[in-house]
Parts: sequence; structure tokens; C-alpha cells
Amino acid sequence: MAKSSLKEIINESMKSAMKARDKDRLKTIRLAMSEIKRVEVDTREEQTNSQIVTILDKMVKQRRESIRQFELGGRQELVIQEELEIEVLTEFLPQALSEEEIDSLIRSVIADSKAESVKDMGKVMGVIKPQVIGRADMSVISKKIKSLLA
Repeated sequence: MAKSSLKEIINESMKSAMKARDKDRLKTIRLAMSEIKRVEVDTREEQTNSQIVTILDKMVKQRRESIRQFELGGRQELVIQEELEIEVLTEFLPQALSEEEIDSLIRSVIADSKAESVKDMGKVMGVIKPQVIGRADMSVISKKIKSLLA
């Protein structure tokens, strides 16, 4: 096996964090490994790299929502903790797409699928989602598609 799996990379990062005694980083990586293992137990199958990216993306999304809630509640110390966790989790996600790349991808998928109205949005989302998972916020993509098809 020449290419390391994402799970192995996360595991190696966990070992490095232990050696460096980086408690915050270690805690976040352990949370990620725990979630991956939970999904593996639930599904009774080893997770592929793309499935692990989906799990990590979901964890980042949950933290972004928590940040919104903590900001409303004036809990700045919790906002800082969630931001730190997002920073660690995003290290294992593919590089984020730029605004230009997202716009270009959306336009090409709309053209390829011959989408003409908001009714075709599901078709466009179905093609785009596997290409951007972990690399862009789906709610932003959804809004852009909706505005282009409107």
C-alpha cells in the first residue's frame, strides 16, 4: 500500500500530538477518530477516504453552527475552542475551492445538465455535491445555484 489512507494520516497526527503534548490538538484528533470508528461500527465496514472526508466535513459544519450559537450567547471562550477544532479538522480535508473555482464548476454543471430553472436544482446539486464535499460549504453552493437558475 504505497498511498497512506486518510485514517492512517489522522492516526499519525494523533501520535505526533501525543509526543508534542499538544492537548487541544490531541483532543480534537481523538474526537475525529472516535467519530470515524463510530460510523465504522454502525455501518460494519471500513470507511473509505471519501467517506472519512464526509465525516470530517460534517464535524466542521457542526462546529460552525456551534460558533453561531456561542456568539449569540456571548460565550467567546467556547467560540475560540470551536475555531481551534475547525482548524485542526480542516487540516485533513482537501484544499478548499476558491470562489472562482466554485462559480466555474457551477456554470459548467448547469450547462452540461441543461438546467434551465430552479426545478432543475436537484439535478445540478446531485452532480456537484460529490465533487465539492469537504471543499466547499453546500449551503453557499445551493444559494449560488439558486440565483443562477432563477
